[in-house]
Amino acid sequence: MSVPIIEITNLQLSLVGGGGPVNILRGIDLQVDRGETLSIVGPSGAGKTTLLMALAGLERATTGEIRIAGMPLNDMDEDHLARLRRRHVGIVFQSFHLIPTMTALENVALPLEFSGTPRPMEQAAAALRETGLEERMAHYPGQLSGGEQQRVALARAFVAQPDLILADEPTGNLDQDTGEIVMNLLFRLQQERRTTLVLITHDAQLARRCQRTLHMADGQLQPVDLRHD
Repeated sequence: MSVPIIEITNLQLSLVGGGGPVNILRGIDLQVDRGETLSIVGPSGAGKTTLLMALAGLERATTGEIRIAGMPLNDMDEDHLARLRRRHVGIVFQSFHLIPTMTALENVALPLEFSGTPRPMEQAAAALRETGLEERMAHYPGQLSGGEQQRVALARAFVAQPDLILADEPTGNLDQDTGEIVMNLLFRLQQERRTTLVLITHDAQLARRCQRTLHMADGQLQPVDLRHD
């Protein structure tokens, strides 16, 4: 039996605010199998994005353990965490996070160049063609629409064939029609590659597209059935 892509045990995470420590995550236990699609819903400020950042190794757990592909994040220094992200994790942000001085092609090739992958530009071009942006490769983010920028971000997230995609409100800055195009693309790429997907969304319709949905409130997760909402 394969090792789950995500294993979380008693995860607690506190951040220091002006009034002292703030408990963001309060004892989370979670297991996600390879190839599974999981949506996390809940109110703003509940800790959803913090959980995603902890899964990516961008926030450190205060106590508890996170394992990605069987590897404990707690034991890793920043260099090892960066290597883990390059090899195993793709991230899609609400605000795209493209580098404005790089073309779409260069943005997608960047993670391949960091990891020393041969022919990064060729692979980046193939990834952009999959998202329907073959005519926009030489354009800079400022020359692209919001939907096009998010499609570039999807190409960048998937280009290194990661085991896990973390998507934080990927349609939050898009209108409904454009958001539907982006989400159809996201799920198509996930299904073709059998990549594990953890999706944060306020959209119950999007959440229903995942195999499992969890509700986060006050830093804790509970299962939820959205089929009859």
